[in-house]
Amino acid sequence: MMLSGFFRLGVWKNFFRAWKSGYSGNLEGEGFTLGGVYVIGAGRQGVLLEHREKEFGDKVSLPSVLEAAEKIKPQAS
Repeated sequence: MMLSGFFRLGVWKNFFRAWKSGYSGNLEGEGFTLGGVYVIGAGRQGVLLEHREKEFGDKVSLPSVLEAAEKIKPQAS
């Protein structure tokens, strides 16, 4: 996303949301890599949840992570 990411309205909204909630980071590191969250089930269950950041500060829904984690079935040995 590089420099164009700073001109997106959603990025600024996410920044102010984090700032108002008291988040403070060290601002060290590359800073241009977007992240993601995967919940992977046991055995052949595969990917139960996939969330990829579309812009900086795009958060995954905690209830959806918990719901996906509850779907993980223990693998029989």
